[in-house]
Amino acid sequence: MPDTIPPQALSPLGAFARAHDPDRFLCALFAPAERREALFTLIAYNHELARAREAARTPMIALIRLQWWRDAVEEAATGKPPRRHEVAGPLHAAITANLLDPAGLQAMADAREAEAEEEGIPTEAAFAAYCRASAGGFAVTAGRLLGATGPVLAALQEAGAAYGLAGILRSTAALASQGRCLLPADALAAAGLTAEEVIADPATATPVIATLAGSGLRQAQALRARPPRRAIAAALPLVLARRDLRRLARGQTVPPTRGLGDRLAVTLAGLLGRT
Repeated sequence: MPDTIPPQALSPLGAFARAHDPDRFLCALFAPAERREALFTLIAYNHELARAREAARTPMIALIRLQWWRDAVEEAATGKPPRRHEVAGPLHAAITANLLDPAGLQAMADAREAEAEEEGIPTEAAFAAYCRASAGGFAVTAGRLLGATGPVLAALQEAGAAYGLAGILRSTAALASQGRCLLPADALAAAGLTAEEVIADPATATPVIATLAGSGLRQAQALRARPPRRAIAAALPLVLARRDLRRLARGQTVPPTRGLGDRLAVTLAGLLGRT
């Protein structure tokens, strides 16, 4: 478990991943040792994409940040020198070592543009597409890194999308504190709500969150992501997605810090090699 690993045992990227994305860090511990550092790099890259809008004062600045990362990926893919950045450097190394797929990395950055749209995410269909492209894209890129191919990658994308959905739903209040709402506008409108009202009082979105979570849970429970044992780390976020969506569908909140039950569930699935 991540809190039992002494800091000195981790690389800088491993420590970065544990600090900024403890869920995926825990899952990454079940990857083969020779692929783990590249997976930490992917986690760090995903974090930088996720914070592009959070750290930007305006949507335009967020788009500029995303383009910076697209350029960094392209430069690595075309053999140009790495950029001086704590994540861009290792990312460049992983790309040039043919460990991380440049096209997948670019697609992950493209997906985040939805977060910079002034009008938000308009429909549930667009919301689902965003989850598949962002968190689902992460899972696909992680799967490729770990040797998954063919239909397994499609299952991993759906597993990643379920985790992305749960992450957005459980972060509604946190996003509102930043003046943001990523819930689909049509689902809010059906409940007589607007994004502005959710930002002002996130509790008003509880029924919408429960409905979206219930739908996502049914899909997540039906999903059977069966990657080869060496790629199980890419599927493990599905374990947390199911647990989170179950809570959210009941109108409950998900604690910001993982409890023992969540961590044990991931550990057991990782040891057994199935989700």
